[in-house]
Amino acid sequence: MNTKLSAAQQFQRLSDLVAQLRAPDGCPWDREQTHRSLRASLIEETAETLDAIERADDADLREELGDLILQPIFHAQIASEESRFDLADVLEEICEKLIRRHPHVFGDANAEDSDAVLKNWDAIKLQEKTAKALSANAESPDNRGLDSVLSNVPRELPALSMAQKVSKKAAKAGFEWESFGDVLDKVREEIDELQAEISGENRGRAAEELGDLLFTIVNVARWQKIDAELALRDTIRRFAGRFQAMENEAQRRGLALEMLSPQDWDALWNAAKSSTKKSGE
Repeated sequence: MNTKLSAAQQFQRLSDLVAQLRAPDGCPWDREQTHRSLRASLIEETAETLDAIERADDADLREELGDLILQPIFHAQIASEESRFDLADVLEEICEKLIRRHPHVFGDANAEDSDAVLKNWDAIKLQEKTAKALSANAESPDNRGLDSVLSNVPRELPALSMAQKVSKKAAKAGFEWESFGDVLDKVREEIDELQAEISGENRGRAAEELGDLLFTIVNVARWQKIDAELALRDTIRRFAGRFQAMENEAQRRGLALEMLSPQDWDALWNAAKSSTKKSGE
């Protein structure tokens, strides 16, 4: 009778498999990979994991989580071969970080709710980054001054996620509206400016104003504690579902999509919207 391996044993097994694949007698493709060559894979595996979550598909989620876990193990193996750090270093650092940033669990701090937890987390994170920057400046006197509060925003983030993270960091530094009403006023202002540039047929300026409007909309999401990226993804999913419902209904009626009038499209959309609401979409 086979005994099921523990999570720790399976984790070690996966690490050993990756090392074997990277060995001189391992897989030619795996041996050729670098941190940079694996960037697209990390993004792809993250997207596929998110897709499985949105579809509530446990079988796919189990598989995609495995593919996603493989990525940091692969990167740690590459770094280990170059004597920079290894998987144990990675795991030790995240464990210590979790302990430091949860003093209400592992220390004597208090946190009554999620907002308090996040406030503690951000304060501790800022202390850590400040100490790290001061240490770096002490080692390199010619490189004085702390990094910008925006310097650690990953450039590979999707645009909406990047915008929300940038605006959040700027707000924490004090660059913030006084009230949510001010944010909404800014949205209206940006819409007017966009309309003016569109009316003037200045596509370059219109693109800039559209970017300003989108960034302001992201700030609306931030003020309302809504994740802009996930909100848009959910809207796209709902739209796709309703559009497919329209296609199915048009096919059932023997209608060609390219021949539909605006009134036909409107009727099909309302019917699809009603049916998807009933099904929980």
